[in-house]
Amino acid sequence: MQEKHAWEERYGQKKTPWDTGRPDSHLVRLVAAWPKTGGRVLEVGCGTGTNAVWLAQQGFQVTGLDFSSKAVELAKQRAEQNGAQCSFAADDFLSWQPEGGPFSLLFDRGCFHCMGTDEQRSRFVSQAAACLESGGLWFSLIGNSDQQMAGEGPPRLSAAQLCASVEPSFEVLQLESCFFDSSNNPPELLRFWQCLMRVRK
Repeated sequence: MQEKHAWEERYGQKKTPWDTGRPDSHLVRLVAAWPKTGGRVLEVGCGTGTNAVWLAQQGFQVTGLDFSSKAVELAKQRAEQNGAQCSFAADDFLSWQPEGGPFSLLFDRGCFHCMGTDEQRSRFVSQAAACLESGGLWFSLIGNSDQQMAGEGPPRLSAAQLCASVEPSFEVLQLESCFFDSSNNPPELLRFWQCLMRVRK
């Protein structure tokens, strides 16, 4: 599959400006306000495991999933080096058979917006809902179409597109414009949505 090959190539050549080597600041703030201790977390698009390892260190039971086998290999190495207990799998979330759930939290940092069609977004939302326990949360960072960019950049959705895509499976609890953490130096000020949703079951 061409798309899978492209991701393997990017991780192999370290063309990954989203991979900062530190936990995402928006996720850190969410966990700081987490109402309970621990829980099961699924990270879709876990990359090299930075967030998954950090979540495990906070007491969560973490499963990391990524399309790229190379990314998962690096994630496993990171977990081992940090003594973190995480489960990782290299698979396509749209066809993945959920393991280790149900989850109390699903986190994706720039994956949902890569679904290029209404059908793909619908399948992603259905999978997300199926993975979560009753009342479980989905926290997603999504490219924001309010930022007009010249040239290449991440995929972007409008607030209307985003909300229409997740209804009626999810209730949107918070939708806020933010800037994405980047490893570029100086960092690019990429505008994203941080969206917190609760599954309706």
